Amino acid sequence: MAPIIHCVRHAQGFHNLNTANHVLPDPLLTELGEEQCRKLRDTFPYHDRIELVTASPLRRTIYTALLSFEPVFNKHKETGGDGFKLIAIPEAQETSDVPCDTGSEPAALRKELVEEKGLPVDLGLVGEGWNSKTGKWAPTSEAIKNRAREARRWLKARPEKEIVLVSHGGFLHYFTEDWEDSSVYQGTGWTNTEFRTYEFTDSHDTEDLEGYPLDGDNASLVETLESRRRRGKEGPAPSREQQKVFYKLGLQGWDDQGLQLSVAEREAAKVPQGKEVGGARI
Repeated sequence: MAPIIHCVRHAQGFHNLNTANHVLPDPLLTELGEEQCRKLRDTFPYHDRIELVTASPLRRTIYTALLSFEPVFNKHKETGGDGFKLIAIPEAQETSDVPCDTGSEPAALRKELVEEKGLPVDLGLVGEGWNSKTGKWAPTSEAIKNRAREARRWLKARPEKEIVLVSHGGFLHYFTEDWEDSSVYQGTGWTNTEFRTYEFTDSHDTEDLEGYPLDGDNASLVETLESRRRRGKEGPAPSREQQKVFYKLGLQGWDDQGLQLSVAEREAAKVPQGKEVGGARI
């Protein structure tokens, strides 16, 4: 049986404070961000059921995962699971190529997280070039859709029954293919440390939301009723056909907000300075 995925947006990072901070490379969490992690740690109801914690390899997502799901790591340590580690998934990195959304070199991450701090982080999947923002990692919708699907397929094949994925406000729309309300904030419908719960569907979808054929199962997800109720939504999640419409509206909404995925596009569009809304990046 495919696992349940609890998707989480990272806590507030220094890049969330203002648009000028978007030039900060791979920024850390703010004090408020760390407090948001503690609040999620104390209110998340499923710590005892989580068998795997994963995260984008950016520092803000890794630290959000380690702080927010501390009880999960402690539980496994107490039961003799010293080898229990957060697995960093490069496919789950953020969408754009601005400095704040570009990750650190693998060696730098390994030195900070493992060698200096001794944190339980597995960087085995984080290879050279993962932060190049070219090719597979390019800031284009096609590339992002492909790596989101790769991440879904990887997680669907895992043996664990309940998994946490800590990622980013923009990427989570691609990963979940849930585009409802995707422009509530600037570039996302997710607030900092918000979590939503998804299940893999029984359907074997062979086309993406734009109707393009796929090289196998799409590994489609759907938000659970309990998760939707938790955030004030009535009824079941939108159908895949409805999500196709929301996808187009979402991308148009981001464009209307002056959001482009690449630095070159942003500069060409001469995007004006925006306003921080609810901790969402611009």
